[in-house]
Amino acid sequence: MTFGKGCHLHLIDGSAYIFRAYHALPPLTRKSDGLPIGAVAGFCNILWNEINRANGDDAATHLAVVFDYSSKTFRSDLYPEYKANRPEPPEDLRPQFPLTRDATRAFNVACLETANYEADDIIATLAREAVEAGGSVTIISSDKDLMQLVGPGVVMRDPMKDRVIGPEEVEEKFGVGPEKVVDVQALAGDSVDNVPGAPGIGIKTAALLIREYGDLETLLERASEIKQPKRREALTENVEKIRISKQLVTLKRDTPLDVTLDALELRPVDPEAIMDFLGKMEFRTLTKRVADKLGVEAPVIAGTAPAATAAEAPDTPAVAEVPFDTAGYECVRDAAALEAWAAAIREKGHVAVDTETTSLDEMQAELVGISLSVETGRACYIPLGHKEGGGDLFGAEALCDGQIPMEKALAILKPVLEDASILKIGQNMKYDAKIFARYGVKVAPIDDTMLMSYAMHAGEHGHGMDFLSEKYLGHAPIPIKPLLGSGKSAITFDRVSIDEATAYAAEDADITLRLWQRFKPELPRAEVTTVYETLERPMVGVLAAMEMAGVQVDRDTLSRMSNAFAQKMAGLEDEIHQLAGESFNVGSPKQLGEILFDKMSLPGGVKGKTGAYATGADVLEDLAAEGHDLPARVLDWRQISKLKSTYTDALQTHIHPDTGRVHTSYSIAGANTGRLASTDPNLQNIPVRTEEGRRIREAFVAPAGKRLLSLDYSQIELRILAHVADIPELKQAFKDGLDIHAMTASEMFDVPIEGMDPGVRRQAKAINFGVIYGISGFGLARNLRIPRAEAQGFIDRYFERFPGIRTYMDDTVAFAKGHGYVQTLFGRRIHTPEINAKGPHAGFARRAAINAPIQGAAADIIRRAMIRMPKAIEGLPATMLLQVHDELLFEVAEDAADRVAARVKEVMEAAAEPAVKLSVPLIVEAGQGGNWAEAH
Repeated sequence: MTFGKGCHLHLIDGSAYIFRAYHALPPLTRKSDGLPIGAVAGFCNILWNEINRANGDDAATHLAVVFDYSSKTFRSDLYPEYKANRPEPPEDLRPQFPLTRDATRAFNVACLETANYEADDIIATLAREAVEAGGSVTIISSDKDLMQLVGPGVVMRDPMKDRVIGPEEVEEKFGVGPEKVVDVQALAGDSVDNVPGAPGIGIKTAALLIREYGDLETLLERASEIKQPKRREALTENVEKIRISKQLVTLKRDTPLDVTLDALELRPVDPEAIMDFLGKMEFRTLTKRVADKLGVEAPVIAGTAPAATAAEAPDTPAVAEVPFDTAGYECVRDAAALEAWAAAIREKGHVAVDTETTSLDEMQAELVGISLSVETGRACYIPLGHKEGGGDLFGAEALCDGQIPMEKALAILKPVLEDASILKIGQNMKYDAKIFARYGVKVAPIDDTMLMSYAMHAGEHGHGMDFLSEKYLGHAPIPIKPLLGSGKSAITFDRVSIDEATAYAAEDADITLRLWQRFKPELPRAEVTTVYETLERPMVGVLAAMEMAGVQVDRDTLSRMSNAFAQKMAGLEDEIHQLAGESFNVGSPKQLGEILFDKMSLPGGVKGKTGAYATGADVLEDLAAEGHDLPARVLDWRQISKLKSTYTDALQTHIHPDTGRVHTSYSIAGANTGRLASTDPNLQNIPVRTEEGRRIREAFVAPAGKRLLSLDYSQIELRILAHVADIPELKQAFKDGLDIHAMTASEMFDVPIEGMDPGVRRQAKAINFGVIYGISGFGLARNLRIPRAEAQGFIDRYFERFPGIRTYMDDTVAFAKGHGYVQTLFGRRIHTPEINAKGPHAGFARRAAINAPIQGAAADIIRRAMIRMPKAIEGLPATMLLQVHDELLFEVAEDAADRVAARVKEVMEAAAEPAVKLSVPLIVEAGQGGNWAEAH
């Protein structure tokens, strides 16, 4: 067929498909030889779907898959830094590149690539030729760089969202029509591809400028007319970079090709060729699908192909189509039945797994049973530790009949759960991994539906299984409370009848599998696959190891501190009673309110619904700031009381009876910004601003012959702010290693750094950190205990001196309002559902949106460091114990402390790279000692 009027060309962005398939699916290997094939399997599924579509509703007469020839192109010669910061492809992806080309040819589809040019250039050239010949084009991709090609006869289609992208959608994305996209991209640049652009100008501002001046060249010629100093400076001082950027983002529509449009005619699939390729790849499920469609017999494939099955998860029928029914749940009571399940898992290549235990404390919980699911609606429960009766003469309780001995069951499951070619799927998999580890089973590789939800929906809703099931599956799970009871009559799971336990536990595994089938293909559509794969999933193993290691705590030290705190509280009570002129219960808010506002007639007394005065910390801090001693002493008493009850007393109860250590539990999905949360006990909230708070760390000790090593990022959030808001003064100060708070004070108050009053520096420090959190004049006044007008004056002066920070804040809020989320430097999305709220929530939502990209980026950086740490310290006598926001704590051999410190410091300071090249250095401060206080 001669290409011309009436012809429709489909151009598939093959390189994008490879990476999408790789990141969307678990790592998979060919059974026969261990060859990585996960990305190939996903690519084949996508290509087969597109071939069927091209032959069906979205008819195409011509079809081609276009690939990048290599990472080096003519753009690299033009600008050596172009795409230079992109990491090398993963080791297990590299051998799959040629296989995807083989797959394309096996499906009898044209496979195109040209040396020295990108796939986008080939697509641009073919699209131009097709339109000039009178035909039309559909570009199958969601790549923003291809949107400049949209126009008469050319549309794009996002295959994951099944959304057509025309001129309106382009304008929605860029703020301009397709013909001006290149101008906007040239101005805004692209940090991912190292396109420089104009510093400080984003897509929104770039679109505004292009709309106002018409085109890029006119804008550059008239840049001196721009009223905003920062914009004017960014344009006038970076003209050459902007022009180079335009060359980099402009697609070549005259790429030399050795193929004609006629050669791209859609051809029927050759059954023999495709069956041969799919058979060699051992894609059992896809082979059968293709064979059924072509009406031929599928070849016999030796062994099993977990890769094909798992990779085809995006094509799994909607889970709602299979109703929940306990009839599909089996109670596995003998080894033969469990062996059959193990075989089914090997055949399938993935399994949802869940454990039932006697406690939420993974370090002391006993394993009661295990549930498994390999397909929707089918699951089993393996009871292992259910008990009955009142025990024998020695207090041992009898196990219920009909349970496989624990050792036998684990011996059958251990090879499956540890098999690197079988994906284990869980909901909050860290808990189950720790339970299995205590029983000698190292579960890997894993997927976690809780973390998938967190990556996609942080800030929108919770990520517990019951909530996710109701929201995404329309199913309310069997509740646990009726099984266990409550109060004094509550029982542990080992006392639940096996029949009831089977329905409950098997359903959990079934739900987990359904959530995985729902969430896994949504990750690339939500553009968070990289976040999940690099920041969420790898944390499971890292944190599990840290939590199981625990940190040694000296009970005697805590006991002495408790006694000292009790004495100090008693002294403060005497002082408070003297100031009040009578004795009263200092811990009673009602009695305290009556003393402050009725007897002493202090200002600010407000009664609540109960009729009692409000005496919260904010009320007492305001009174203390006005010079009233009694509320100041009550604040001191409350602080000591909290240290005693929350730490010196409570920590003693958390010392593990067998290990002598405290084993905190970290929640990966605990905070919307990516910061970890520590519970049972919370070791991240130990106060460090007061002498008494710092002393708590003295109880965390190193065993004999070892040291505790602390490494802490220095002012990481201020450094990130300087980078993202592009504040030259702050960036230079960090590069020069200056005291940033003294520098800020000098800039704001026009005082020399040498001989600076410590009080002035303290004010600048409070403003520096307060600004990150969107602090108000009222809040700063309370922190510094100064009049509100003076505090607001400080803030106003700060923004006058560093206007880029205000611009960053305004731009971030505007982005949140337009998109419903904000984003960190590493792609983490934090949703902001309240950003358009009115009333009292508006200010909080705005501050949260401003802070989230900063705090989130800091959290991402330390996560990246932690994920790299096990390999970095492998072979060294060191164990990572704790993470406390910007700090990592290690236990190391005394003679290796300096070596470990140097290695860890190196990893932490380079943790942002290669994903992000910060314009300020990351600095890590190290300390060591016999206890945590000495090391910090």
